[in-house]
Amino acid sequence: MKNTFGSSVSITLFGESHGEAIGAVLDGMAAGIPVDEGFIEQQMKLRQSIGALSTARREADKVRIVSGVFNGKTTGTPITFIIENQDTRSKDYGELAYKARPGHADFSAQMKYHGFQDFRGGGHFSGRITAGIVAAGAVAISALRAKGIKIATHILSCGGVYDRSFNNIDADIEQLNSIEFAVLDSAKADAMQAAITAAKEDGDSVGGRLETIVTGLPAGVGEPWFDTLESIFAHALFAIPAVKGVEFGAGFAAADMLGSECNDNFNSENGKISSSTNNNGGILGGITTGLPVLFRTAIKPTPSIYKEQQTININTMENTSLQIKGRHDPAIVHRARVVADSITALVLCDQLAMRFGTDYLM
Repeated sequence: MKNTFGSSVSITLFGESHGEAIGAVLDGMAAGIPVDEGFIEQQMKLRQSIGALSTARREADKVRIVSGVFNGKTTGTPITFIIENQDTRSKDYGELAYKARPGHADFSAQMKYHGFQDFRGGGHFSGRITAGIVAAGAVAISALRAKGIKIATHILSCGGVYDRSFNNIDADIEQLNSIEFAVLDSAKADAMQAAITAAKEDGDSVGGRLETIVTGLPAGVGEPWFDTLESIFAHALFAIPAVKGVEFGAGFAAADMLGSECNDNFNSENGKISSSTNNNGGILGGITTGLPVLFRTAIKPTPSIYKEQQTININTMENTSLQIKGRHDPAIVHRARVVADSITALVLCDQLAMRFGTDYLM
């Protein structure tokens, strides 16, 4: 299985949803970077379930760092994060040993791993595995902030309710990094939460869109053609369970624009490049322009729903029905935003290290 991402700074994920523990190994980070365990804990809380809006599974998500950190700073060797699984109910998944859940990886995993995969709670395919991404991402986010690079993600839409886009960027970033349910227009939070609750009461689920912004990146980061910054971001973002689409800047809307509408006119003031528009998302030719990097991520509705569904018995290939039991999220978009921030930070640490050298992040 391919569980490692990154060239200079890399992350490797391990564990299963109902196994003893999950975690990550972050390799390639420069020595001497401060590691704030309080900030790691804060980031982990943003990924945890929120009241009735999320699964009833409650994990403490206490992160144990067992290598790569000494006296509060990175040593330059691999950093290993271990997170124990404590609130598992594997009996809820007995039927799933032979019934494939629609929308999940059960059937495709069976075809690849021939029944040897751990199916409990989705096993290695579970969103639970993203906890390791958030733990490692917290170190990456801190390192980037020290270089003046800031990342923030908000819930652009959920259940058909839309938040506003970024406007006063610096203030918006500060707001998002201090709230639990990440919206820019606070009036939209109640409507989104009502849509999630309504879906839950009907035994169903909803999806949404995340919008991520990065400021403070120098121009010139990225590569042309096959390793464009967009393609590297997309590669990493599609690893997040339930992500079904990624677009940069104006995205698909650019297809309906004229060139005169889509082009971002450059302005220079005191040696700093700016533009009144950012339809290209801060990336041209696969390389940063110095404008904010902006992209959106589509999150599909949580596939675990309580309605009866048609499926197959993966052992006999016969048609059957399935009504899922257990504890599941009616929406994950609000929990996924910190995962998007973390993935973004890990990509950027890798790309910056390749452009300027590993010690750039010290």
